[in-house]
Amino acid sequence: MRKLYVAMVGLPARGKSTLARRIREGLIAEGIKAAIFNNGDRRRALLGTESTNPDFYNPDNKRGREAREMICRRNMDDARDWLGKGGDVAILDATNASRARRALMEATLNDHPLLFVECLNEDPVLLDACIKQKTTLPEYAGYSSEDALASFLKRISYYETIYDPLGKEKFWLSVDAPANRILSERPCEVSPYYPAIREIAVNVWVHSLCLVRHGQTEFNIQGRIGGDPSLTDKGRAQAEALARHMLGRKIGWVFTSTRLRSHQTAAPLLADRPDTTAMALQEFDELWAGDCEGMLYSEIRENMPDVTAGRNADKYGYAYPNGESYAMLRERVQRGLRRALFLAGNSPLLIVGHQAVNRVLITLFLRQREEDVPYIFIPQNQYFQISLTPRRKIFERIPYQE
Repeated sequence: MRKLYVAMVGLPARGKSTLARRIREGLIAEGIKAAIFNNGDRRRALLGTESTNPDFYNPDNKRGREAREMICRRNMDDARDWLGKGGDVAILDATNASRARRALMEATLNDHPLLFVECLNEDPVLLDACIKQKTTLPEYAGYSSEDALASFLKRISYYETIYDPLGKEKFWLSVDAPANRILSERPCEVSPYYPAIREIAVNVWVHSLCLVRHGQTEFNIQGRIGGDPSLTDKGRAQAEALARHMLGRKIGWVFTSTRLRSHQTAAPLLADRPDTTAMALQEFDELWAGDCEGMLYSEIRENMPDVTAGRNADKYGYAYPNGESYAMLRERVQRGLRRALFLAGNSPLLIVGHQAVNRVLITLFLRQREEDVPYIFIPQNQYFQISLTPRRKIFERIPYQE
């Protein structure tokens, strides 16, 4: 029978729910009926704020343990009923951290194959950001930000005491969630849906990404490289124009570099968006010119002819003295994009980058010869709109009025 249970596994804030939604969306796009049964949603509906207390998750708390098992059993019953009524893939979204819990699920959901999908996230920057994001959920509305963070960290510590990685289960898939990479597996070859789920796990999904370059700066006018200049009057007008252009458009996350011009460009856009999360990532800082930072290009040509010759010979591979090359830049920009996409999940996001950074970001979506990357046109009054899913690929450059 063409039915399958998928059970998510992992500590809190590791990307389980994001991957569960991607699996559901990807399967539905293929004409496969898929639904999610989330233990946390059921817990909040049944128990309310009582289950926000971290001691609810203490393994020695008998009442909390019994309540969590009851929720798990109800969701398993609902999943089985849904499959019996014509569904194809039922996704059970919870930590399912212990081997005992997973053994219970294997014993209970024995009418169809059961695939466990484990989400791992060892990126400290992402983990810290994900945990802080969790503390903004409505269940923490009565907490200060400090108390909410302490509460959630204590909850995680309880789960860590019982966490047992996959390995003894019949079918499983272990995924590095931020890197979209399969770490290990015991294939569920009996299910026709397994190949599709594996592909979904490794694909980079971008529902809506706007890639913007910062507005004009004094250094742009003067022909200086790098530095940390502020926007000119024209640059500020460009930032205001971008904000007007984006009015009424949902943007869940805005990522900037750590540079002033990136922050100044994002500021008008964020001014009237209290629900948009803003985050600066060093990975999106402009290419570091090392000894040449802040110099005029004409000064480099006159005083450092070896640098000019080196860049003319191999602009992609040449690194400034004590600085970076495009080849070096690519590695950190790719890491930044991975972090941004993981944090945004399915939410629309916008990145305010720099000329070299945006050139590299573009090539992560488009096939481009390396030697051509330093010559991609990145205007300051246009942005790139990118959408990339298994069934939808859009890439366009859109102007906005200054």
